Amino acid sequence: MHKLLIVDREKNVGSFFEEVLAAKYDTSVLHEGDDVYQELNSSHYDAVIMNVFMEWEEAFNLLNWLKSSMPNIPVVILTSKSETTELAVKAIKQGAFDFITKPSSSAQIVHTLTHALETRGMINEIDYLRHEQDIIYNFDKIVVRSPVMQDVVQTLKKFSQTDSTITIIGETGTGKSFLSGTLHYNSPRKNKPFIKINCANIPETLLESELFGHEKGAFSGADKTRIGRFEQAQGGTVFLDEIGELSMGLQAKLLRVTEEKAFERIGGNKTIHSDVRVIAATNRNLEMLIAEKKFREDLFYRISVLLVELPPLRLREQCIEPLAHQLLKKTSRSLKKKITGFSPSVINYIKTYSWPGNIRQLANTIERAAILEDSMVIQEKRFIIPEHVGKKQVITPPAPSATLTLQEKSMILKALENSLWIQKDAAGLLGISPRALNYKIKKFGITHSRWRKNKTSTPYP
Repeated sequence: MHKLLIVDREKNVGSFFEEVLAAKYDTSVLHEGDDVYQELNSSHYDAVIMNVFMEWEEAFNLLNWLKSSMPNIPVVILTSKSETTELAVKAIKQGAFDFITKPSSSAQIVHTLTHALETRGMINEIDYLRHEQDIIYNFDKIVVRSPVMQDVVQTLKKFSQTDSTITIIGETGTGKSFLSGTLHYNSPRKNKPFIKINCANIPETLLESELFGHEKGAFSGADKTRIGRFEQAQGGTVFLDEIGELSMGLQAKLLRVTEEKAFERIGGNKTIHSDVRVIAATNRNLEMLIAEKKFREDLFYRISVLLVELPPLRLREQCIEPLAHQLLKKTSRSLKKKITGFSPSVINYIKTYSWPGNIRQLANTIERAAILEDSMVIQEKRFIIPEHVGKKQVITPPAPSATLTLQEKSMILKALENSLWIQKDAAGLLGISPRALNYKIKKFGITHSRWRKNKTSTPYP
């Protein structure tokens, strides 16, 4: 509940406003003789209502002090019809948000306060997003010690200045959403909306309306027109997370948006033109989904002018320790604690653990340890991964030169060997369809003497 401070010499006026606003806001009233400055310095308020029946010089001194000391707190002036408009205008010029003329209806008073607080919230959000853009969404702040991540970041830097579609593939928690934000806020579209949609979190029956909107009466329950995300993002960027979860029907509509920059709301026949850049991400293998007829090949090529394979944390060995220190610094600042580092045993654990949940798991583990830690260094007893409580598993990371592609090929070869090179059986071991396995075999150029079509098969380029 928002806290309001009412400053008024006349007790009956202050009591009236307190009564009108008490149901919706936490209100406090100060009268003549009360120390307003001390109250504002010692307590947090979301807005101040100030009666101009105070001495004018005193009122303007308080207003000027508020705007210089607490600029984001809106000040609403109370005035009467006998007061001159000139004084009210002067107050607004010096920083007051608005004025209320007495007498006013309860509805008008609540409306003015609601508008003031909503505007304050928007200002705070803009300040936060500016901080996000300047400090967090910065390519130069990304930990890129491993060669593979250096290549990824350098490539994304170049593409950030274009309108080309980008698809980021990687395991959960590897930083796909963060990189999409970095791409947007370092692009020519940075001052336009950046809208994220997780395609896996919204039921399919609602996702089409979420993306493209609907007209009033388009379906049962559609009691008003809804503006979809693509319309809201006009001029900006739409980030489609988990795009591999889209139904084939929605994939067709998305293909049209990427090709023609146009769509219609559900139940509408007015074509809406959409100037939006699309960045997609998934933890699924889209090429395999194509082979299984679960993802459109034409859409894949439209959204993948740049296809970025984001390696898991275990394949970024050189990044793990500096990333842990960066996350600890951020967490300590958030918790207002002075934790400067990790004990040697914790550092060793951080560097040797496999981190199946990637950066997200590392960040959550560090945050938990920092909350529990009372000293300036994270100790081993505090650094516990919930799913491995009591049995800390130390896993040697793969060689830095390994890549996701080589790992995938190695798994396929091992499955084929274990199934005596019978593709159907190998597909069963891998948990994929024979069609998908055949696609991968061609992609990697895998051959065997017992396969009759070896001589005519062409490896995937």
